[in-house]
Amino acid sequence: MIEAREGDQLRRGRGRARFAVGQLDASGALRVLQSPSDDPPSSPILDIDVIIPAFNEETRLPSTLMQTIDFLATKEWSSRVVVVDNGSADNTIEMVHRVAAGLSSAVDVVVVGCSRPGKGAAVRRGLLSSTARYVGFFDADLATPVETLDVTFRHLQRGAAAVIASRHMPGSTFLRRQPLVRRAGGAVFRLLTHSLVDGVWDTQCGFKFFERRAVQRALVECRTSGFAFDVELLQRLQHDGGRIVEVPVAWTDDGRSTFHPVRDGIAAFDAVLQMQRIRFP
Repeated sequence: MIEAREGDQLRRGRGRARFAVGQLDASGALRVLQSPSDDPPSSPILDIDVIIPAFNEETRLPSTLMQTIDFLATKEWSSRVVVVDNGSADNTIEMVHRVAAGLSSAVDVVVVGCSRPGKGAAVRRGLLSSTARYVGFFDADLATPVETLDVTFRHLQRGAAAVIASRHMPGSTFLRRQPLVRRAGGAVFRLLTHSLVDGVWDTQCGFKFFERRAVQRALVECRTSGFAFDVELLQRLQHDGGRIVEVPVAWTDDGRSTFHPVRDGIAAFDAVLQMQRIRFP
């Protein structure tokens, strides 16, 4: 496993999960791309980076990591898992070390630090650290099955700029629903965002994957870092001409979301109202 603090460079490549602590040296390390149009250096490009943002996830993350790595190890795609630690106060990082040390898989596990608070900041950090062809994220609770990556990868290969899981389009099912308050708030949020991202049923499902260059171009302009981050990112991708594909999923709520209905709900609604005033050139 590889660990990097914020600002460190990331070494990349396949091989058995391995462990290294501290700042990575410059020997053979790849720089984080400053321009989305830049190509990575001569090392082989991975097919896909899977980002998992984590804040105090020592309980949920072990199972998610093992399921994800077991799934990716069966695929022909080259891949790695990037855990973005968003300032966890528990044993999240130590747990990732233990899981990675016990694996004998051809999928690398990377830990990246993010000092800025908020899921959006953690996701942004992970997406910008990538040099893979495709990059995306899902939540540590694995509410969307990891097998959704199969259809996601096919759509990305066919030229989609973004492939996102949807809980509200035809064909989707809820294996366990959110509490009524969360569902009501989500319905209002969808009404507000419908005009921002054309034709998208669900902007908030925590499973989104992208063509790397397209998403990094969009991220340069993104200003939101909270729970409305997804909306602005999709809005900017669509404005840039990117095609967004939604896929129906069987979704499960595990009841331990870090989303606070009042605090985060107000912040998310405020961010959406600000985005409604954005005028693109």
